[in-house]
Amino acid sequence: MMAHSGRAIWMRVISLIAIGFGLLTLQEGGAVLFVDGAARQAAGHYVPFVLWFNFLAGFAYIVAGVGLWMRRRWAMWLAVAIAVASALVFLAFGVHVVLGGAWERRTAAAMTLRTLVWAGIAAMAWRRSAANVPTAREH
Repeated sequence: MMAHSGRAIWMRVISLIAIGFGLLTLQEGGAVLFVDGAARQAAGHYVPFVLWFNFLAGFAYIVAGVGLWMRRRWAMWLAVAIAVASALVFLAFGVHVVLGGAWERRTAAAMTLRTLVWAGIAAMAWRRSAANVPTAREH
């Protein structure tokens, strides 16, 4: 029983991280996209498709976090989709850089962090989901 309880606590922590990450993403991305001020100035040579993806993904982060908190199976699939989509946008960003597009070093760092965080969240959700699948004997 203790292992099950420990898993539940970890999923709560992971879901709060996902929600917090989403809220911060919306705040930071929204400030650059919609406010012509210090945040946009500080963003420097941001890559628009990366910024828009991250901003819109912030909503998915929150939905996934809430779903993980509620232990919904679809939340695991959403976390996997976010991780895969983040990796694909990171790859597209790499192509943009290789082709000589303007970029900021912090974009590369942020995309590395986002991709790793969501790969970790997806992996933990997958493991939790796999642990909760009943065996043939339990049917």
